Amino acid sequence: MGRLGSQVLGLGHGLILGTLLLAAGATAQQPEPAVFTAEVSLVSLPVTVKDARGAPIGDLEREDFSILESGESREITVFERRTNRSLSVALMLDASLSTAIELRYEKESAGRFLERLLGQDSQPADAAAVFSFSSDTEVLAGFTHEHKELATALGRVRPETGTSVYDAILLASGELQKREGRRVIVMITDGGDTTSSLKFADALRAAHDAEVAIYPLIVLPIQSDAGRNRGGEHALITLADNTGGEAFVQYGARDLDAAFGEVLRNLRTQYLLGYYPRDDEFNPVDDFRKVQVRVAREGAVVLARNGYFAKSPVKRPVRRSRVGAPVRLRTVPQVGVDADKEPESAKPTTRPPRRSPGRKAPIVRPGP
Repeated sequence: MGRLGSQVLGLGHGLILGTLLLAAGATAQQPEPAVFTAEVSLVSLPVTVKDARGAPIGDLEREDFSILESGESREITVFERRTNRSLSVALMLDASLSTAIELRYEKESAGRFLERLLGQDSQPADAAAVFSFSSDTEVLAGFTHEHKELATALGRVRPETGTSVYDAILLASGELQKREGRRVIVMITDGGDTTSSLKFADALRAAHDAEVAIYPLIVLPIQSDAGRNRGGEHALITLADNTGGEAFVQYGARDLDAAFGEVLRNLRTQYLLGYYPRDDEFNPVDDFRKVQVRVAREGAVVLARNGYFAKSPVKRPVRRSRVGAPVRLRTVPQVGVDADKEPESAKPTTRPPRRSPGRKAPIVRPGP
C-alpha cells in the first residue's frame, strides 16, 4: 500500500476513533432517568400513661410500648419520655345561660390554670388561646405566651343564649391545626349541645384531622339526674377517649382546680411515640386507620388517640353546614387594638349559622 493508502487508512482510524469518542460523550451527557419516591408522613402520638390509682407512670422505655395499626404491629421510630414538644392549648368556656351561676368560679380557676401552664415549667413556644361559646364561638384572645393577656380575655366572657359544643370544637380544631407541636382543647361546659349546626361526627373528624386531644371539664350545676344531659355528657367523654384526652365530671365549679391540675400533670408527663405507616397501604381516598397503643405494665391506663384519617394531599373544600353557609369563627376585638385592625392571631370571620327553631337535637352515638 502506497503513502496515499496509508494516509487514507490513518484518516479512517481517526474518523472511527472520533465517532466513538463523540458517542461516549453523548452517552455521558444524557440525563439519568428520574427516580420517583413516595413520602409517607410520620404518625405522631402524644401518650399519657397512668397506674390504676391515676398517678402518672414516667419510667417506661421504648420496649415497654407497642403500636398496632389496623391490628398489625408497627415499629416505633420516635420515642421521647416527658416530651418537651411545644404545647398549644385552646381553653374554651361555655358561656350559655345554663352555666351563668358557675361562670365566675370557672373563670377564676381557668386563670390559675393558664398561669401554671405558661409558668416556669413551660417552653417559650407554649401558647394558649381563650374561646367562649354559646350559640356563637368567639376568640377572646389569640394564641400567646402572655398570661396577663389571657386573664384579661377571661374577664370578657359573658353569658349568652344557646350552646354550640360541636361547632366550637370544629372551629377551635381549625385554629389549632395551624400550630406546631402538641395541640389540646380544654373545654368547660355543662355537657348539653342545643344549637350546633354540625354533628358529633363532624367534631370528632375535625379533632382527628388536627391531631387534637380534648379534655372536657363537665360541670353539673345540681346533684340530681333531673335536667342532666346524659347524651351530651356521653358525647364529650367519647370525644376525650378517642382523641387521647380525659374527661372530668363534677358537681359545681368551685373545685375545678383539681381537674385542671390533673390536665396539667397529664401534659407535663407525656411520652411522644412516632411510626411510619406502610406506604403500600396508602389509599388516595380518605380512610380511618385504627391505632392502639399498648404498654407492658400491669394495671396501666393509656391515654392516646385511637386512630387517624389517611388522606391524599389535596386541598379540602370549605366545610359547610346543612343549610349551606360556611361555619366560621367570630373574633372579638382585643383590648388596645383598633376595631378595624385585628391582630394576626385573630382573623375576623363570621359566626356559624344558627339552628332553625324547633330542630331536634342530634342523637349522639359513639365515634369510630
